[in-house]
Amino acid sequence: MPTERTSLGPELPLRVDRTSPEPLRDQLERALREAVRAGRLRAGDRLPSSRMLARDLAVSRGLVTECYAQLHAEGYLAAVPGSATRVAATAHPLGARSTHATHSAPTRIDFRPGVPDLSSFPRDEWARAVRRACRHAPAEALGYPDPYGDPVLRDGLAAHLRRVRGAAADPDHLVVCAGFAQGLQLLLRVLGDEGVRTVAVEDPGDPDHHAIATMLGLTVVPVPVDDHGIDVDALAATDARAVILTPAHQSPTGVVLAPERRHAVVAWAAARDATIIEDDYDAEFRYDREPVGAVQGLAPDRVALLGSVSKSLAPALRLGWALSPPHLAAAVARHKQLADRGSPVIDQLALAELLGSGRYDRHLRHLRRRYAARRSALVQALRQHAPDIELRGLAAGLHAVAHLPAGADEHAIVEAARRRSVGLHAMSRYRMVAPPRAPQLVLGFGNLTPDAISEGISIIADLLHTTPDRR
Repeated sequence: MPTERTSLGPELPLRVDRTSPEPLRDQLERALREAVRAGRLRAGDRLPSSRMLARDLAVSRGLVTECYAQLHAEGYLAAVPGSATRVAATAHPLGARSTHATHSAPTRIDFRPGVPDLSSFPRDEWARAVRRACRHAPAEALGYPDPYGDPVLRDGLAAHLRRVRGAAADPDHLVVCAGFAQGLQLLLRVLGDEGVRTVAVEDPGDPDHHAIATMLGLTVVPVPVDDHGIDVDALAATDARAVILTPAHQSPTGVVLAPERRHAVVAWAAARDATIIEDDYDAEFRYDREPVGAVQGLAPDRVALLGSVSKSLAPALRLGWALSPPHLAAAVARHKQLADRGSPVIDQLALAELLGSGRYDRHLRHLRRRYAARRSALVQALRQHAPDIELRGLAAGLHAVAHLPAGADEHAIVEAARRRSVGLHAMSRYRMVAPPRAPQLVLGFGNLTPDAISEGISIIADLLHTTPDRR
């Protein structure tokens, strides 16, 4: 029979059915997700400690900790070392427009990281490329696609990656996929088939890395990141045989993996017979010098390079690529064929047209100027309205990190800003276990005009340098 107990903290009945074939951890995760989706748990609500909940439900503390970590990675929970686990500020009940839809206006200016300038998509160029692809594609190209991807596109992508990213790109080792997320899933499935059971991720890092690996049944271990990138000594202390990195512009801290650590992580992979998965998510946008070359160029037999057009064109296109080590490429293509029979050919040919004609490079140059202006607007707005706030991670990409005064409450600032219709995003969303060196905000500027950036910072500037009791 199911047992129902109420843990201390919020009054939240949780069902644990020991007769069910569903694992206890899955039951607990599902119950907490449903509580958030139904609105029984709201943004900012405190959850019981892992020790207390484990005692009340008569389960292991490790099971509860893993459950909390998974829901943190999915964005439902926010964990701050030394403080209670709470429902994340970004967790929405089903059907709600915001976490406080009945108490505040919708967010009007949102500094959401990871979103490019959606208005800059080259609609006319893309439409012309699609029309040319439709007119000139041979009839046989309209059958089931090559699971590797269209050969013309793979040739163009390989040339682009060699020239722009310093990659050792062979089109025979490229698989065109539905964006980064699918590329990561394909690679992790192949590595799982090869016997890999544990994957390391950066901490703080992209929550999707953790969520995708966990979804595939892999054990995920967090490895701390400092001002020089991932701590390779800490990585070597794990039993991981794969690691997911963002070396060109670490997500979310913005640091660049130091040269000595690039070589160290390659040496670790060779010694461990491991694979490095390089997430090249926004490396095209570097402002202080030419983009840092891909780690894949140092060790093409150990590094898989994943990229997409989500930041350079638009996320809605769902076009990306996986440049795999030679011994993995065929297996990645087989998994791609089983997943969806291949990516849409007309879109592949349209992208090949943009690459081959030089219009893709011209579009990237236009975007760099556009994003550089928005980056400058963010720097100037903080200099004017909150000069005591240090901004880091500005060398590349579409976001920066604001370092708040010691003792500032990330979540209180986020909620106070939302009441003013400004969206801010706390660094804690990206942390698994790494203790915060200081309270921080991740400020995305890609999809905001310079005027909107200036206005948004002016609206919330006082929140950035005041103590919690003054908000």
